[in-house]
Amino acid sequence: MNSDRWLLPEGIEELLPPEAERLDRLQRRLLELFRRWGYELVMPPLVEFLDSLLTGTGNDLDLQTFKLTDQISGRLLGVRADMTPQVARIDAHRMLQREGPVRLCYHGTVLNTRGDGLGGARSFSQIGAELYGHAGVESDAEMLVLMLETLATAGLPEVFLDLGHVGIYRGLARAAGLSGEQESQLFDALQRKAAPEIDAYLDRWAMRGKAAEGLRELVWLNGGREVLARARQGLAELAEVASALDQLEHLAQALETLRPDVPLHFDLAELRGYRYHTGVVFTAYASGQGRAIAQGGRYDDIGRVFGRARPATGFSADLNRLMALAPPPPASAGGIFAPAAGEEAVSQAQAVRELRARGERVVQGLPGQHSGALEAGCDRLLVLADGQWQLENI
Repeated sequence: MNSDRWLLPEGIEELLPPEAERLDRLQRRLLELFRRWGYELVMPPLVEFLDSLLTGTGNDLDLQTFKLTDQISGRLLGVRADMTPQVARIDAHRMLQREGPVRLCYHGTVLNTRGDGLGGARSFSQIGAELYGHAGVESDAEMLVLMLETLATAGLPEVFLDLGHVGIYRGLARAAGLSGEQESQLFDALQRKAAPEIDAYLDRWAMRGKAAEGLRELVWLNGGREVLARARQGLAELAEVASALDQLEHLAQALETLRPDVPLHFDLAELRGYRYHTGVVFTAYASGQGRAIAQGGRYDDIGRVFGRARPATGFSADLNRLMALAPPPPASAGGIFAPAAGEEAVSQAQAVRELRARGERVVQGLPGQHSGALEAGCDRLLVLADGQWQLENI
């Protein structure tokens, strides 16, 4: 007999009561929030043809995607590692009758081949929202404010926003004439904030001029609104970079109007999802947490491979992580334990139905079960007194 059969693979977790109930309640609250904002729920499948999951902006997910062969078609399938490409497919292929902006939301389990290296799970419940069909800063602002409302609803009202724009690095790399390999090497160094390594690369490649100086400076361009002014001093001559800075400036103005209570931090070397996003990127952090709790950005034309290129912006979060960081909920009201009844079973059943119809949680005792109220999480008993079923505190 294998005594290890109960073990789960590394990074794969399960929820027991009451955590499972907490997650379910949180999920329902967030979906109701999205509904009030006009976002419609979609439920993509857990498995799709691999080329659908990994086309266009989904290519970065290749290493994170579990693959298997479909025994019917013989084609490769993928277990989704992120739901965003699936929702983009739905907008592009299933919502053709809608020409204007489309707001969609989703939730479901995703599976990654590996964790994030910080003890993160490989399988978790993802929730998010996407807005298709609008290219302006207004839709980015809506998405950011909705992300903040999502975190507040989850019990995390005090968060910090980190804003960036992939067009800045992309514009500098293009102006400097970097090859694909050079761009990737420098990208990796930027993510590690390795300034000496960045200088060494640029010196080795004999890179000179405004673009090269901008690449050297990029790692230091992080902080408050003054960062945008500093960036303009040295980078505004490059049209692509200037346009990206304008978008960040307009977004900051919108956020300061809509949510003046939220501190904004800018990091122009933050390139999370660089090959995935096309414009503004944003990340939310909770106090004392080094890992992001929600993230998103703009990824225009994601639906091109499905036949319909549209502007798009969105965000997603790990529900399990939000639940773990949120303060514990107040103690629940418990429930009612109805001991197994003999001759009064019919009248007791009627009383139990009425209680459940009123929203009460009622656990029905079974024959031979002489106790179990506390084990079932109940704080009251259903008892027969003077011919009437009544509730009695335990």
